[in-house]
Amino acid sequence: MGHGHGHAVRSPGGLSAGARHAWRLWAAFGIAAAFMLVELTVGILTSSLALLSDGVHMLTDVIGVGLALAAILAARRAGTGSGRTFGLYRAEVLAALANAVLLFGVAAYVLIEAVRRLPSPPAVPGLPVLVAAAFGLAANVVSFALLRGGAQDSINIRGAYLEVVADLIGSLGVLVSGAITLLTGWRYADPLIGVAIGLFVLPRTWTLAKRSLRILFQHAPEGVDVGTLTADLAAVMGVCAVHDVHVWTLTSGMEVVSAHLIVRGDADQGKVLAAARTVLADGYQLEHATLQLEPRGSAGECGETSW
Repeated sequence: MGHGHGHAVRSPGGLSAGARHAWRLWAAFGIAAAFMLVELTVGILTSSLALLSDGVHMLTDVIGVGLALAAILAARRAGTGSGRTFGLYRAEVLAALANAVLLFGVAAYVLIEAVRRLPSPPAVPGLPVLVAAAFGLAANVVSFALLRGGAQDSINIRGAYLEVVADLIGSLGVLVSGAITLLTGWRYADPLIGVAIGLFVLPRTWTLAKRSLRILFQHAPEGVDVGTLTADLAAVMGVCAVHDVHVWTLTSGMEVVSAHLIVRGDADQGKVLAAARTVLADGYQLEHATLQLEPRGSAGECGETSW
């Protein structure tokens, strides 16, 4: 019976990538915190729902980026001791899911408050709203540039990045609201822009939540067909059958696979193992593989598990 372990070429949670992500998050956290205070203060003083919604949304940026930063630091420092054989990489996924929950809450608040205000919108001074929104937009543009580079590598960074993108669009909406109010005095501009911001956030939040839950429920990575993967392993020379195949994602960019391969008694297990790892790495970008080889018809050949 043989066991094979591939070694990950990519290491999203490694020190170099983690350090880059942490630096981006620290900078985004400080910027978001400063301009959140500006928007919330001006929003309260002017009774602007659009500005308040953007300020509260920026509060979720602060919380969300803080969670993302804490998750990266935990994943980097935890190691694999004390029974943590996979470290704490899942902390990044939990942080992304927490971000999604926060965004759902913000969207619900904005929509409910907008409906409450629509019958009699309060007068909102346009100039302070316009100025505060301009500062908020500038902050979001900087945060957008900081987080964009890591958004494709880490679902955790992507969660914070999507919040910043949504908030950037929100700041643009508040600018439009402030300009309309300043030029025309139309009171409905503010609550309607608030509703638009809330509706804009929802689909992106759902996408982030769905991706996080796929990982937490240990679904196969998107783009990996387990049936085709099993057939490709079975086609390796010397392999008679394949069973007990499991493919899942530990965190963004860190996919794991395990499988049992039944091989002919005269097969060279070393060559079978190397060929199977090549199939997984080249065809599916699965670098971390645990493969158990079982000689056909031997007493050691095990049955497929029920799960």
